[in-house]
Amino acid sequence: MTPSAPASLSNRERETLGHLADGLTYASIARRMNLSPHTVDTYLRRIREKTGARNRIHLLRLAIALSETHEETPLPAGGPPRRSSSQT
Repeated sequence: MTPSAPASLSNRERETLGHLADGLTYASIARRMNLSPHTVDTYLRRIREKTGARNRIHLLRLAIALSETHEETPLPAGGPPRRSSSQT
């Protein structure tokens, strides 16, 4: 059984799962997100609690499912949002 991703996952928790789906280690995820490995571990523990994932394999399956769902989500009409010159 694959754990489900509740809407209650924070953006950072979803980002962490995305990096896990990319095959990164906890230490690599921490460097990429500018966090400590302890914080990455905390995010993953919270995700396990929220989703019912029992181990790292369940987390990986959830991460892959989320990344596939994200890839299938169509962009809004007109493509990705553009940054205005005042935001650069």
